[in-house]
Amino acid sequence: MRLPLSTYRLQITAGFDLVAAAGVLDYVTALGADWLYLSPLLTAEEGSDHGYDVVDHSTVDPVRGGPEGLLRLATAAKDAGRGILVDIVPNHVGVATPRHNAWWWDLLAGGRGSRFAEAFDVDWAAGDGRILLPVLGDGDDELERLQVVGDELHYFDNRFPLAPGSADDGADARAVHSRQHYELVNWRRADTDLNYRRFFAVNSLAGIRVEVPWVFEESHREIVRWVRDGLVHGLRVDHPDGLADPGGYLDALRAATGGAYVLVEKILEGDEQLPASWATRGTTGYDALGDLDRVLVDPAGQGALESLEARLQGEAGRLQTGADTVDWEELVHVNKRTIADETLQAEVRRLARLVPQINDPGDAIAELLACFPVYRSYLPVGIDRLQSAARRAVSRRPDLEPTIDLLLPVLSDPQHPAAVRFQQTSGMVMAKGVEDTAYYRYGRLTSLNEVGADPSEFALDPAEFHRRQQLRQATMPDSMTTLSTHDTKRGEDVRARITVLAEVPHEWEATLDSLRAAAPLGDAPFENLLWQAVIGAWPASPERLAAYAEKAAREAGTSTTWTDQNTAFETALRDLAAATAGNDTVAGTIAGFVDRVRQAGWSNSLSAKLVQLTTSGVPDVYQGSELWETSLVDPDNRRPVDYGIRREYLARIDDGWLPAVDETGAAKLLVTTRALRVRRDEPGRFFRYAPVPSFGARAGHVIAFDRGGAVTVATRLPLGLADAGGWADTTIVLAGRPVVDLLTGIRFEGGTLRLAELLARYPVALLVPADDTDQREATRGGRHAQ
Repeated sequence: MRLPLSTYRLQITAGFDLVAAAGVLDYVTALGADWLYLSPLLTAEEGSDHGYDVVDHSTVDPVRGGPEGLLRLATAAKDAGRGILVDIVPNHVGVATPRHNAWWWDLLAGGRGSRFAEAFDVDWAAGDGRILLPVLGDGDDELERLQVVGDELHYFDNRFPLAPGSADDGADARAVHSRQHYELVNWRRADTDLNYRRFFAVNSLAGIRVEVPWVFEESHREIVRWVRDGLVHGLRVDHPDGLADPGGYLDALRAATGGAYVLVEKILEGDEQLPASWATRGTTGYDALGDLDRVLVDPAGQGALESLEARLQGEAGRLQTGADTVDWEELVHVNKRTIADETLQAEVRRLARLVPQINDPGDAIAELLACFPVYRSYLPVGIDRLQSAARRAVSRRPDLEPTIDLLLPVLSDPQHPAAVRFQQTSGMVMAKGVEDTAYYRYGRLTSLNEVGADPSEFALDPAEFHRRQQLRQATMPDSMTTLSTHDTKRGEDVRARITVLAEVPHEWEATLDSLRAAAPLGDAPFENLLWQAVIGAWPASPERLAAYAEKAAREAGTSTTWTDQNTAFETALRDLAAATAGNDTVAGTIAGFVDRVRQAGWSNSLSAKLVQLTTSGVPDVYQGSELWETSLVDPDNRRPVDYGIRREYLARIDDGWLPAVDETGAAKLLVTTRALRVRRDEPGRFFRYAPVPSFGARAGHVIAFDRGGAVTVATRLPLGLADAGGWADTTIVLAGRPVVDLLTGIRFEGGTLRLAELLARYPVALLVPADDTDQREATRGGRHAQ
């Protein structure tokens, strides 16, 4: 098995296709990355900018470069010594445009008689033998708008196939509709009545059953060809938690690919570990991201920020009676229960139909889902999580104990359809209840509200951080680490600046009060979350901020929603975004606070980047994030990358430029290229993880570790450090031989190093033995070109 030493993620789209990717390969190689890491490549819905809505498994998407584009990129990558990792989507397919998906089109035309009926997860009985398609509007008689056009049924721009012979007698469109294997219904019925499995709450993404051998084979034939032909060397599996049997799927993938490098997009909760039996080298790095963020958070700010959040929630009438802080666990439970009762009610009802011997089990099923402590179990692995959920559910709802007692044996049986389905559903409830709802309703410190992280864990001290990295080194050394992805709610440098708020919580509270007074919304907790995003992403255009504010507000669902927009509130959101540029008071307040935290945020950014690139695991760099990554939630984080300026900065750095830590972000590119190059070109330096102790008055402001042949030193809590007068007598102790900082080229004698000298230019350092001539050459940029 070929393993990557690092990766560089590229979003492959119609505007940046595989040919364009080949065009930046020389830059990625010069930067120091080992493998390219590509977003999904199979043919997707027309206009898709992400590729997770595959409509044709048989070929590379023509608009993304087609098979020729992949061959061209693969050939160039091979010549450059690079590998390729590709994102694949086994859980679902795109069905927004039925005609574009041959499997779905055939299913709609043939119903249960279609060859592809087995490929989709449809509860035919629940629809009286028909698939419910929630596409109709709210008019009094939308079926009157149907038209028969040739061999299709049309509803505005929506086109559906006609069953053979169903329109031969010239009947009107409504009568023809009644003869189809599908039923067009009001869009609002999706959450309660949908009878096909979908991805979360997205009707246009229908689940497929890759546990069926022929479905796996036909949906993966092209992917397997890429691996077998040497075009692709590794696969990233999207959303394995949606599958009926994730472990079995990974076994099948290993067998089909001959044991290629595979990562899973798996969110781990708390101390949860991947099942040891899974055929994977690790996760896509969300677990690492949470640790990397938290080691830079000042724990001293927790109390003040919690008090602020409680005050704001109290203003909105959302704080529990008698409580003086927000209970994150309770917030999560409430939101998960709401999702189970509303957005995913159809899934709960389907589960209930799978246990007909139990009377009225829906309430108990929904409570178990709301109480489930992780995304899902993989029975028998994780049965303790199910038992824990049952205990929690009974403690909250003693009236449900008899029903839960009946459900527990069924849900504990790995072979029972209800147990399989419950495991697929619990992750949906967690994702929608937490990532897509609770994260937007809780604003204590929003840099912690990130995919795969637990916002209730406020900070990590260096000792706990080191322990977790040592665990990763021992258990998943080939697992990915990351700081930004296409799914992160805020780019890494947005979070790095927001994290500074924990060092100045009272200053933030005063600033927030001023901003709220100048541009009120009437939703205090959401205002806190929104203004943190503004500060973190600043400078940002009103248009970008308005788009983020609208999405975030609708996800929060406290003042407006996706399905019931509050026009007045959304107008106020746009006015607020406009005020950031057009209101002198607002703009001045933003500028003043950003001036206070900007340098500290940049320090956090450089620390996070260097630590992520050099800690245990395989580091990924999300496209463009070698400069400041100030994106907000998608689609903002899929904006085009300016590789021209990055090439220019890299060339200047290789010519000896040591950029200042300023708005250009070039200092971050320096850190990124030096770290990536040494990891790729000198992998023998990264074989262990050992904490490096610090001593002196400011010892708590540094995190340092030795990977065996390279030592990382990074600043934490920079505002407090500056306010205290700097490093003073703080030192770290290394072996007694001279070392060179790869960032600056400066030589230091070994033994005791004074941080005031080591970190005089940058808040980070990457040290290697000075007698290594190869490393001195790498510092000058001589070894990166291949």
